[in-house]
Amino acid sequence: MLGTGPDLSDDLFSDFDFSTGAVAAVSGGSDSTALLLLLKHHLDRTLPAARLLAVTIDHDLRPGSAAEAQAVARLCAEHGIAHRTLIWSGGKPSAGLPAAAREARYRLLAEAAEAEGIRLILTGHTADDQAETVLMRQAREEKARDEDARDGRGLAGMAPATLYDWRTWIARPLLGTRRAVLREMLERRGIGWTEDPTNVDRRFERPRMRIALAGDDGEARFAQVIAKAGHAAAEREDLGRRAAALIGALADSPASGLIRLDRDLANGEDSEAAVYALRILLATVGGVSFLVEEARCRALFERLRSGALCATLSRTVVDARRTGIFLHREARNLPAVPAKDQALWDGRRRITLSDRSGGLVIAPVGPAAAKRFAPEGGVPASVLRRALAAEPALWRGGERLDFAGGDAPASPMAIVPVVSPFARFLPAFDLKPAAAVATLIGAPPLPPLPFRGHDRGGAWAKA
Repeated sequence: MLGTGPDLSDDLFSDFDFSTGAVAAVSGGSDSTALLLLLKHHLDRTLPAARLLAVTIDHDLRPGSAAEAQAVARLCAEHGIAHRTLIWSGGKPSAGLPAAAREARYRLLAEAAEAEGIRLILTGHTADDQAETVLMRQAREEKARDEDARDGRGLAGMAPATLYDWRTWIARPLLGTRRAVLREMLERRGIGWTEDPTNVDRRFERPRMRIALAGDDGEARFAQVIAKAGHAAAEREDLGRRAAALIGALADSPASGLIRLDRDLANGEDSEAAVYALRILLATVGGVSFLVEEARCRALFERLRSGALCATLSRTVVDARRTGIFLHREARNLPAVPAKDQALWDGRRRITLSDRSGGLVIAPVGPAAAKRFAPEGGVPASVLRRALAAEPALWRGGERLDFAGGDAPASPMAIVPVVSPFARFLPAFDLKPAAAVATLIGAPPLPPLPFRGHDRGGAWAKA
């Protein structure tokens, strides 16, 4: 059931793993203020030695934002909570401001957590936020109807936990709790909060949804939306489980940058899962953050059923032959950039450098160098060489110093694959397909969920 009791801390936090501590994202609004105090109460009673750091992100978008951050700092001082304010400095985009602010917020929160060796960030998103999110995504899905670009994944709403940058968990323990319950608790304790004026600014999408849910039929609509989100979350997890099974059974990676799919992927009974698996693999091989539209991938999939073809989608060449379906990065728009440690190259390779001298460039191996590698394991020579040619190498003054494969000597550059569509944000709904692809391409394994004892990937949906 949705949280309604006066003391929610036991139910909210009892399953969390606080072994490295927690960062609480606190804006000063009612939701995050309630989160902080409930969390503090829980830790004081159960894990008094656990570290708790409150972090306020000042987006520097309104004249009063600095004063609001100072108010949070005073509240934290009163309750003996460590606090830090981080400012989103620099220019702000004229379009897409909410999305840019969100990206900056999570980046700064993750940097603060990493600096303290903390692997868990908690945010104050509530059931009301969840309903608003689902309504926004539903409106976008409806808008995309004419483009036939809907797949319904977004209707699951926010996940109870999301892995950020493949390292830090962002958890949302209040997703099953109504905002009114939290405000009632704060009022009972005589604790105030800040009202962000943008929350009622109709120029932004979320306030418009919030106003819609406050109408005469708001409660009925809220219940309907939350139920829809729970159903969509269960369907998304099930689809991901089936796609992961197909990837594990029918895909292998015979060389760096190359994935081979068994022809049975196109001819199996579960075409829905096969298309989803293909969308994820195309994005991973192509190094893109978003899955290609389902309709476009479905059209490609139907062509794969018919036999041999060579096509390009999501920056990925799909070369279907009798011996298998081969996926590799297309040769266009491959970057050549100054070498930088921990850079994400082409959206698909994380680079670590041991040679920090200047003048180094990371650029593709290129077709000339790739020609010297002989095919093996039944991979056509042309396919193997095109795949290897698109892999990163270290260059200085036109001389290639490193190659990501074959029998190359010890390298001043380490290359780690990333699961591109989930590299920045991985919702708990998608853990199984992400883990399957990570195993396939040799990406680092996923860190465990921030819950003790069991997987709560869809637990909120059962509320």
